Amino acid sequence: MSLTFEVDPTFDRSVRDGIVTLWADVSNAGGAVGFVPPVSEQDVRPELLKHQVALTEGRTRLVVGRDEDGRVAATAFLTHNTHRLMRHWLWAYTVMVHPRHQGKGYGRDLMEVVADTAGATEGIEAVRLTCRGGTGADRFYAACGYKEVGRVPGAIRVAEGDDRDDIIMLLPLG
Repeated sequence: MSLTFEVDPTFDRSVRDGIVTLWADVSNAGGAVGFVPPVSEQDVRPELLKHQVALTEGRTRLVVGRDEDGRVAATAFLTHNTHRLMRHWLWAYTVMVHPRHQGKGYGRDLMEVVADTAGATEGIEAVRLTCRGGTGADRFYAACGYKEVGRVPGAIRVAEGDDRDDIIMLLPLG
């Protein structure tokens, strides 16, 4: 069974609550999505609110993957640049697949939808994202066609004495 993806779904309670649960579950499983475990859904809600504001303002698009039970099982946010010299590429943020679905190819499916969505957006020529070093995420994104284009050593402090690189990756489209 595969996930069913939707671009720009209605941001109703089921989507909001599903993303909050997904984000907390991914974080608590060690996923590098802005938090360090333990994380509660209450910790995640303010961060999701920031994404929701950007969605409402039209600065961000949302890709949601649902499992066979209709639960939110994957997400990616695509954010437009506001800088006039960088409007030809989008940022991908908060890219997640629920731990119970990892290893099934759903992450690659999600990234394909991200690339297709970005490519269908007028004037967009690339997708850029960052990932936390030491997690293997850079290898995953490379397998999806992204190239490492920069690295800031020790930019992410996971814990005292545990600094990780901030890896910048780019997927040229077309």
